[in-house]
Amino acid sequence: MADGHILLLNGPNLNMLGTRQPEVYGQETLADVVALCQQTAAAHGRTVRAEQSNHGGQLIDWIHEARGVASGIVINPGGLTHTSVALRDALVVPEIPIIEVHISNVHAREEFRHHSFVSPIASGVIAGFGVAGYGYAIERLISLT
Repeated sequence: MADGHILLLNGPNLNMLGTRQPEVYGQETLADVVALCQQTAAAHGRTVRAEQSNHGGQLIDWIHEARGVASGIVINPGGLTHTSVALRDALVVPEIPIIEVHISNVHAREEFRHHSFVSPIASGVIAGFGVAGYGYAIERLISLT
């Protein structure tokens, strides 16, 4: 479904970008992330539907809605990366490419952040490039769809 929109999902606490631990996550806001993704997609004639929730169930509902509609998903699951089997299971439902994004290099941080339930089912993982990683994720997803 190359002409479907790209679903951009951000999980818990990502609504606090720019204010939460700027030394780790930078000064950019979630609005900056969305604008970057929309601009990157638009340069390829594509659109982005951006959503953020602090609740795993809401993210899962959006993932289910993507089936047959979206061409791919770019997701930063936040802390759910390391804890949510339910989110992982939902991500296989749409049967579309998924790119996992993390602003910080999770492998250079606490041990519990080294494991991801999403990575094994993702088409790619981008971590440690700051907000720019979202742009890279959109570019890669477009190349896959």
